[in-house]
Amino acid sequence: MNPYADLPAERFWRKVVAGVAPFALAPAPSSRFTIGPEARVATAGSCFAQHVARALTRAGFGHYLTEVGPDGMAPEAAADRQYGIYSARYGNIYTARQLLQLFDRAWGTYAPALSTWTRPDGRLVDPFRPGIEPAGFADAAEVEADRRRHLAAVRVMFESLDVFVFTLGLTEGWMHRADGAMLPVAPGVIGGSFDPDAYAFVNARVGDVRDDMLTFLERLFAVNPAARVILTVSPVPLIATYADQHVLVSNTYSKAALRAAAEEIAAAEPRAVYFPAYEIVTSTANAGRYYEDDLRSVTPSAVAHVMRVFLDAFTARAKAPILTQPLGSEYRRAASVICDEEAIERSLA
Repeated sequence: MNPYADLPAERFWRKVVAGVAPFALAPAPSSRFTIGPEARVATAGSCFAQHVARALTRAGFGHYLTEVGPDGMAPEAAADRQYGIYSARYGNIYTARQLLQLFDRAWGTYAPALSTWTRPDGRLVDPFRPGIEPAGFADAAEVEADRRRHLAAVRVMFESLDVFVFTLGLTEGWMHRADGAMLPVAPGVIGGSFDPDAYAFVNARVGDVRDDMLTFLERLFAVNPAARVILTVSPVPLIATYADQHVLVSNTYSKAALRAAAEEIAAAEPRAVYFPAYEIVTSTANAGRYYEDDLRSVTPSAVAHVMRVFLDAFTARAKAPILTQPLGSEYRRAASVICDEEAIERSLA
């Protein structure tokens, strides 16, 4: 007798990794559920999460929006102000602590001391979503009024969504020392200025990510018991690291920690499922084909592969043809994403 004798093919590397064409790699999660065509699917997370929203929309599943642009605003202007990028206008949420604090701010149980950042041109930004207004805000009252509308939309989203897809992106981040408020980018990159007495660099451990996410899930299910959650890990490498080591080493730690935390979260909470987008893109089977020349940007064909496996796992749709080639410049433009962290490099130019 051999304990491996009766295992299905998906348990063997030779059969389902080495033994299939790279574009046919399909590591679907063992725990899954069906997303109905009328389901309210909300998305959040790092920049890679934007691909999920667009793919669901193209597949005929409505991207659930609770914060939309003002009547009469041109679509291009709305996109520039990040309406419709995510389900609400929170911008990129790179860390689990950011997500937890967003929930608490929406319910009024946490009010950060930090309210505004000033840009070099004198305009103000919201430190917790500094990229949403390209022209900035005129004064603190405008920031606060927009923030109140935004947090009201976030409450509606969490209370009414059916499925929440969250992409874990980073372990590194910046914290306001006064009360532990986590920020999407370092002060001085998009607004504000860096003061080491006011801000601290944080690099979360596996346990930190796990505990923050489990706390968030507990609070989400308290206001929306029927919600289901799909977790992914972004395959997009760090653009820069503040840790005192090579960026490649930092990236490997960050992704390993997020992946380990996701496994522990899904094991502890049956209503949360891990989907292996990270594994599909970074697999040795693809030998780096799913990255652009910068070795960071994910190619359109990679996104198509990930979303084909996602839709096959979580929807009842007919299987789409396997895509083996990039879809051209039109698709590339449509697949462009907004990444606050890319402002780090722009700020150094």
